[in-house]
Amino acid sequence: MEEKNRVGKKEDRIMGINNGTGQQHPKIFLSGSIRGGRQLLEIYRLMYDSLEEAGADVLSWHVADPGLEENESKMTEQEIYARDIGLLTKSDALIAEVTVPSIGVGYEICRALVRKIPVLCLHRPEAAVSAMVLGNPDPSLEVRTYSDKVALKEIIVEFALAL
Repeated sequence: MEEKNRVGKKEDRIMGINNGTGQQHPKIFLSGSIRGGRQLLEIYRLMYDSLEEAGADVLSWHVADPGLEENESKMTEQEIYARDIGLLTKSDALIAEVTVPSIGVGYEICRALVRKIPVLCLHRPEAAVSAMVLGNPDPSLEVRTYSDKVALKEIIVEFALAL
């Protein structure tokens, strides 16, 4: 997102160092539907902002970028894949909004679980979430329902602070 929304010196964020404490910022991969539908863009932005406020470094900030489709139209499929897998490889955890079905989000969740990093999947109560998510017994996976923006932010901040 915009540089003014980011906390701390740019060099410290790149290194993952928290302002003055020497502690590392958790590096989060934010996952949300792109080609499956962008109707939750406002929610993705709230998720991004909540993670930043909690002191996390959101590596895949582009998910919350309203100009994403235009920017990605200039990239090849291979460049998009390499970018996303590269960011996921550097991440300490993944947070996915799974209300809108997306093959890409499911793929990213699976890759994160294979890496044994914590995964938080969030969805609205009315969502028809895949049994591959809801029925997955992996201890690295947590699935939570949120009813409003306040609840969503609370869940995200709690997860980020526990990392």
